[in-house]
Parts: sequence; C-alpha cells; structure tokens
Amino acid sequence: MARPVTVTISHELGKDEARQRVRDGFDKLKNAMTGGMMFNFSEEWTSEDTLSFTAKGLGQNITGTVDIFPEHVRITATLPGLLASLAETVAGRVEKQGKLLLEHK
Repeated sequence: MARPVTVTISHELGKDEARQRVRDGFDKLKNAMTGGMMFNFSEEWTSEDTLSFTAKGLGQNITGTVDIFPEHVRITATLPGLLASLAETVAGRVEKQGKLLLEHK
C-alpha cells in the first residue's frame, strides 16, 4: 500500500537561494528517496516554486513535489508498497540530505 511522506526543512536562505539549491542539488535528494535503488526520475517545475517529480523502477512508482517557501522547503512523496515499509528511514534520509543542501554557508 502506498504511503505519503512529508519532510519540512527550515532554512534562512530566502526563497531565491533555496530554489537555486534545490535545482542544483535535486540529484542528491533523489538518491535519498530511493535508498540508492535504480529509479528513473523525471521532474518538472510546474511553477516558479514547485518542482513535481515522478520516479519509476522495480515495478514501483514514486510521485511527489518540492515546494519552496521563504523560510522552509516542503518535500512530499508518495512511496509505493516496496518503499512504504521504509517510510521513516526514507524520510530521515531526505531530511538529512535536505538540511545539508539548505544549510547556510
């Protein structure tokens, strides 16, 4: 059974810088979501501040969005059966990678 996972990551970068970091670092977030399993991702910016994505692999489909806000980024993904059982682990990986991506440098 599919399971939705939402991770919210606070930042102090402002919306423009956060958006740029998500654009530049989405590959790292993709790897965190799939735990290194082979999934083919497609992504599209559906608005200036929303990245929609899908991933297909191992007979499974992941769908989700990354929404950019002035003080946080919200990553929402619906994990299919195989990954749903690992939802907490996946959420932890995504949160860790997202924090690294958005840390103030």
